[in-house]
Amino acid sequence: MADTEQIDETPGTVQDPGADRAAAKLAQRITAFSKAHGGAEAQVAYIGQRGARIVLVGEDGGWGDLVATSYEIAESAVKKAGITVHETFDGEFAAKVKTGPYEWKRMAGIQLGGPSND
Repeated sequence: MADTEQIDETPGTVQDPGADRAAAKLAQRITAFSKAHGGAEAQVAYIGQRGARIVLVGEDGGWGDLVATSYEIAESAVKKAGITVHETFDGEFAAKVKTGPYEWKRMAGIQLGGPSND
């Protein structure tokens, strides 16, 4: 009897060659961010049919995010990049984010009587 193995060919799974390439490209961008910010940590969040958001926080407090077409691709990308991944975006991890005037103006401007975000 021959050994057989079933491989999931569903788009967005890590076994899908396109998904592996997408994860590798994201991993390159994550690695570049990490180098530019003295290291980085991440949190992956499912955002529905659009996929997953990878929030990156650098050791210098800089932050950014990337969107992957699936949660599996996002998980694979952060794993390939070799950075620490947090389950949630809170506590000490969230406290590392440094925000400046731009973020305060965009996020809280309306509530604080600032200009509208039209």
